[in-house]
Amino acid sequence: MSETGKWLIVIGGLIVLIGLLWPWLGKVPWGRLPGDIVIERENARFYFPITTMIIVSVVISIILALFRR
Repeated sequence: MSETGKWLIVIGGLIVLIGLLWPWLGKVPWGRLPGDIVIERENARFYFPITTMIIVSVVISIILALFRR
């Protein structure tokens, strides 16, 4: 099987896994973690989820490191 085919199967499996876990993932406070920056004004809202991005980056790095072995 080609490398592209393997990646498509992995990505499809991840989408199915996220779909199955979706009811529980909705309860996780994504984007409302301490360290996320939220600035609210009268008619504007600025949101920068820096802590959430760091956590997602670490998780993705670990997953990719496992697949490289």
